[in-house]
Formats: sequence, C-alpha cells, structure tokens
Amino acid sequence: MNPLDIARLQQYLQSKFNVPNLTVRGRSNKDDSAEVYFGDEFIGVIFRDAEDGEVSYDFNMAILEIDLPERPAS
Repeated sequence: MNPLDIARLQQYLQSKFNVPNLTVRGRSNKDDSAEVYFGDEFIGVIFRDAEDGEVSYDFNMAILEIDLPERPAS
C-alpha cells in the first residue's frame, strides 16, 4: 500500500475507534497490505482489495484464547 492509503486508513481507524495510539504501518515485503498496531503491540493486518474498479479494505485481527479475560465461575 502506498503512504497515502496507509495515512488515510490510520486516520479512519483512530477516529472510528477513538484510539489515537493506533497506527498503521507498511510492510516491507508486501504491497497489498499493512500492519495495525495498538501502541507497540501488533494486532492485525489490513488487506487492500481492488476488484471491478472498486477498492475495499479487509481488517483481519486474530484473538488468542489466552488473551481473553477469565471465564466467570458458574
């Protein structure tokens, strides 16, 4: 992704989620995606899809079971 796309995505996500320390960073080995960070923590990847003259972005975030809060006791 080019720097303008990355900056626009970052601005959108920061505004949408009200999270100013969320950053979008280019990937040195890929040009169709960018990485998303919350502070210094990697949280996901945004993929750019251009099909039939339209562009969309897909944000993929994996959440590990061990990162979730404990289940309440029943």
